[in-house]
Amino acid sequence: MNGDEQLLNRRVYSAEHDDPHPGPLPQRTYAELVGGPLDGLLLDTYGWRAGEVDDGVALATELSRWPGGRVLYDPRPGEPRTPGPGVSSRFYYSGDTP
Repeated sequence: MNGDEQLLNRRVYSAEHDDPHPGPLPQRTYAELVGGPLDGLLLDTYGWRAGEVDDGVALATELSRWPGGRVLYDPRPGEPRTPGPGVSSRFYYSGDTP
């Protein structure tokens, strides 16, 4: 399986479990979520400004330490980003919040 096929087999955060096509779209940009309860999911960052990516995210999930809470994911300072479509960055798990 080549890199494009692997990318298309992954699930995007917020895609419904019964969605017949929960994977990424080839023209979009994604951050890979690393660690924590959402490990391996992709977050659609298409159209985000660099500052928004630098701020990281708080994502709602029932899988957080607090049901209905949020999990925090942040980029690592200085980690390179790949421009263009596909997985362009990684966000690392940094904790949970109610």
